[in-house]
Amino acid sequence: MTNNDVLRSVRYMLNLSDTQVVSILALAESEVAEAEVNSFLKKDDEAGFRACPDVIMGYFLNGLIFSRRGKSEDAPAPSIERKMTNNIIMKKLRVAFDLKTTDILEILKLADFAVGQSEIGAIFRKPGHKNYRECGDQILRNFLKGLTKKIRPAAK
Repeated sequence: MTNNDVLRSVRYMLNLSDTQVVSILALAESEVAEAEVNSFLKKDDEAGFRACPDVIMGYFLNGLIFSRRGKSEDAPAPSIERKMTNNIIMKKLRVAFDLKTTDILEILKLADFAVGQSEIGAIFRKPGHKNYRECGDQILRNFLKGLTKKIRPAAK
């Protein structure tokens, strides 16, 4: 999935305005103008569309963690990845929404997508681990769909 797709999904899921997205980015100490956020949220074929860089997505997800869970002075801020992967996006969303593996399985069931617990565990392992598995677009897409159903039950 593209960063723009993830940004649009999370924005819809949490019913965020462009201003609120800018505020979330600011929590992670990133200054992005509202007009720039608006260009990230446009559809690929719309005039003014811009691809969301990995760094901006990293700042957004860290800001989302801070907005939902608070910023701890004791713990260091999560690092900003220069290259975002579906695995990193899943990990940061899991932290932001305080989810356990069983929660993720339930969320995927809401999207009518069955997957085993070991497969989910493998997604959260470090690259290079013998059981590490790359998170495919289908899993991330269904996870976002199921999470939207959980957070916004009226949404389809």
